[in-house]
Amino acid sequence: MQKPSAVTPDAPAAIRSPLLTQEWLDLAFVHWAVEPAAVAGLMPRGTVPDTHDGVTYVGLVAFRMHRVGWFRLPGVPYLGSFPETNVRLYSVDAHGRRGVVFRSMDASRLIPVVLGRVGFRLPYLWSRMTVRSVGDTVTYISSRRWPGPRGAHSRITLRTGERIHEPTALEHFLTARWGMHNVFFGGAAYLPNHHPRWPLHRARLLACDEDLVASAGIPATGEGPVSVLYSPGVPVRLGRPALPVSAAPAAP
Repeated sequence: MQKPSAVTPDAPAAIRSPLLTQEWLDLAFVHWAVEPAAVAGLMPRGTVPDTHDGVTYVGLVAFRMHRVGWFRLPGVPYLGSFPETNVRLYSVDAHGRRGVVFRSMDASRLIPVVLGRVGFRLPYLWSRMTVRSVGDTVTYISSRRWPGPRGAHSRITLRTGERIHEPTALEHFLTARWGMHNVFFGGAAYLPNHHPRWPLHRARLLACDEDLVASAGIPATGEGPVSVLYSPGVPVRLGRPALPVSAAPAAP
């Protein structure tokens, strides 16, 4: 059981032969603090909640997926571009790899939803979604279609602010995540990603009406978000699943 790797704003390793390429654009990062014990049971086997100063977090991340492509092929312009809203937790495994665990992934294209569920066993859900920008204000709207709970929704509006030149340790912890833990067909594994350093902006949350977090099985915190950030986006490469996650890690 290795000590958790350092949190670094730059990807630790290049992905020269990507499984998937895509762009993540117009991202809203909204985060609440939660006690690790409250979400430990939601982690894949072999992982535990990753913590910063003894606290872990649940993130509601809304964005536009753009031109998803396989391997080195050009990204698909229509089916590969769609709004998405994720509920995610923060994880670390026995190899010390820090990542995210997706509890739900609402997206507006049915075919990518089915492929994500069948091919990667990811918790994709089909939803009606829009992302609208007016000046420095961005609104993300989602209403779930299939599977249930039907009608699970979110409406997030934020106003973007100044560029962050020196993100805090917490802001790096919440955004610089270089992989995900997920239960694939061969058991729990780690899927790495690579992208340039996040261009982050301060953001003010103007409205947040959602029940996606509760629908993902995460208990309410009773407190408001502790971090609200915006990013114009990055190009991303996803690698192949690596090293099965089996042994229980030590708590960070």
